[in-house]
Amino acid sequence: MRAITFAGRNIKELLRDPLSYLFCLGFPLLMLIIMTIVNGSIPETTIPAGAAIPEGTPMAPTVFQIHKLTPAITVFGFSFLSLFCCMRVSSDRSGAFLMRLYASPMKGIDYILGYLLPFSVIALAQMILTYAAGDIIAVATGKEAFNVLYMLLSLVLFIPSLLLFIGVGILIGVLFNDKAAPGVCSALITAAALLGGIWMDVDRMGGVWLAICDKLPFYHSVKAARLALSGDFAEMWLPLLICAAYAVVIFCLSVLAFIKKMQSDKK
Repeated sequence: MRAITFAGRNIKELLRDPLSYLFCLGFPLLMLIIMTIVNGSIPETTIPAGAAIPEGTPMAPTVFQIHKLTPAITVFGFSFLSLFCCMRVSSDRSGAFLMRLYASPMKGIDYILGYLLPFSVIALAQMILTYAAGDIIAVATGKEAFNVLYMLLSLVLFIPSLLLFIGVGILIGVLFNDKAAPGVCSALITAAALLGGIWMDVDRMGGVWLAICDKLPFYHSVKAARLALSGDFAEMWLPLLICAAYAVVIFCLSVLAFIKKMQSDKK
């Protein structure tokens, strides 16, 4: 109950700052449209099976195909949830608001849930809008429409990813002040884009780059969603479990860090 009351306060704060949810909802849609246009501007080239690809032949990147791009853009959108979440937490810490709440019977987990719930609502709207737009783009460009069951499954499988990114935002907001937190989170957004396989085919690149990406949750989050949308259920469980494990660890760290910071501020 205490967490829900605190979440209600945070929802009101978000409504007072429409830039946060408008950016989280609008930017993924904008990127989806832009990348679809980029993909359409590259001519498709048919190469016979077993034939060598002539040097300089333009090839449309597979990651820009709408069925692969939509899950990736959704994950990329989650990284902005981290940014606005860390700004909310660090801003509350810099003022006297949390100091007054420390005198209440609220526990560390109540604070975490109070921040988690509002941003989870934004994440849900973000997922639905991005996938609906992706499906419309697929039909409009003559591609196969999304399988409804696969799409719903893919949305469910995003839960560990959104928990991961929101948890990271809370953790950064706890560890850094309101001036440093946005910069740290911006670095996270860049890392998610480069190491998640959103704008490049990491599997084809292989080598050291793939080895680095494989150790981080961003790549596995994108991979699990793409496999779910394509109906490849046998391959999606490992990346999903890796992402879920990261989410559990990050959330535990968020709670511990918040409790420690709360005890320190009380002194």
